[in-house]
Amino acid sequence: MRDTGLWHPRLAALVAGMGHGESIVVADAGLRVPAGVEVVHLAVTRGVPGFLPVLAAVAGELVVEAATIAVELTDTEILSGLHDCLPGVPVRTTSHEELKHACREACAVVRTGEATPFANVILRAGVPF
Repeated sequence: MRDTGLWHPRLAALVAGMGHGESIVVADAGLRVPAGVEVVHLAVTRGVPGFLPVLAAVAGELVVEAATIAVELTDTEILSGLHDCLPGVPVRTTSHEELKHACREACAVVRTGEATPFANVILRAGVPF
């Protein structure tokens, strides 16, 4: 068993296997996942686990070169926490419809128990050098 980092076996394997430019999505409980995209279901109940703790865990293991959120995400707590989890990472905004479309290219969608509308982020993997 690992002492730190991601404990969820599938999530840890996905992050470890990502290459430069590939993406993974950390999503709220309601994001529709396109057919053919793997879903890592973490949601237990409404709000558990929350979006920000899952984002922090994934971002702690992944070199993130860019992130994309929906312009419709207006919750100040989520936005502030997102920027705290991704210091120095450029965060691009797009429409929620375009974000859903972009999810088709993701390695996986990580479904949290988050119940805040539009609390979704696409993380694009970078390189550590």
